Amino acid sequence: MKSVSALKLSVFGAAATALVAFAAPASAQGVSACLITKTDTNPFFVKMKEGATAKAKELGVELKSYAGKIDGDNESQVAAIESCIADGAKGILLVPSDSKAIVDSVKKARDAGILVIALDTPLEPIDAADSTFATDNFKAGELIGAWAKATLGDAAKDAKIAFLDLNPSQPTVDVLRDQGFMSGFGIDTKDANKIGDEDDARNVCHDVTNGNEEGGRKAMENCLQKDPGINVVYTINEPAAAGAYEALKAVGMESNVLIVSVDGGCPGVKNVSEGVIGATSQQYPLLMAAMGIEAIKKFADSGEKPAPTEGKNFFDTGATLITDKPASGVDSIDTKKGLELCWG
Repeated sequence: MKSVSALKLSVFGAAATALVAFAAPASAQGVSACLITKTDTNPFFVKMKEGATAKAKELGVELKSYAGKIDGDNESQVAAIESCIADGAKGILLVPSDSKAIVDSVKKARDAGILVIALDTPLEPIDAADSTFATDNFKAGELIGAWAKATLGDAAKDAKIAFLDLNPSQPTVDVLRDQGFMSGFGIDTKDANKIGDEDDARNVCHDVTNGNEEGGRKAMENCLQKDPGINVVYTINEPAAAGAYEALKAVGMESNVLIVSVDGGCPGVKNVSEGVIGATSQQYPLLMAAMGIEAIKKFADSGEKPAPTEGKNFFDTGATLITDKPASGVDSIDTKKGLELCWG
């Protein structure tokens, strides 16, 4: 396993280099930017706003923040983009609730000369935005899938898995994490761009959570009605995982089911340490947003747009597996180290 200092270097090194590349020599006077997130309550987006706000203050960029009422609220995000265009923003940082439906609005912003950067969730197609700063969400899912498979050992071939996804529109972050988990677990994904077309008998339930605890609880209850023998639960994020655990606990199954997730927020990492979640893939939202403001500043000064990570079509801001039960062949760090890097 890596030391904390080595991990910090590996997670933040490439991004720090990019931040230096984006740094601008002059004042950002007159430069305005928008941050549009899915909601303003999820700790992931709260931390993202903190990163954008702090970096904007440092550079003198005027920042306006917007959010949907709930995850999946595309209409509020469309209205926010219209406001940013009207205000003459130089750049927009967008976490799309519906990665397909928002594309026309993004095109309108880009046609107005605004730099649009997708954060965390790529648009469909990904080049509908000028750039994407994100976790490799497929890799994040793959890590927890590989860990679950290795942890189960021979029992993995007879697993009964519930997939607690995000919402019916299947935004890219939803698809990538779900299909990444299947890949890591050894399940044929069929069309890797679509959730639910697989024919592996181990996939006994798919339901949606809207990325929150109550949604996770209800989805888990629904899945248990379909198959009370579920012994593995994949969740889109840690709030959904917490809700799933409560539903399992209510029927005395919390000790018999392996729950895995993605995010790496401090509450989620604590849930790993307490055994609520077996493992989670940690990502770094503050970094995404801070880099986004740097990129808008650079674009305002020189017209230069950010470049993707070599070999990828987005800038990869990193993902690390967090667990206190390491599995052979799957790189991870423990929750003590995870808490030093967490957010929220």
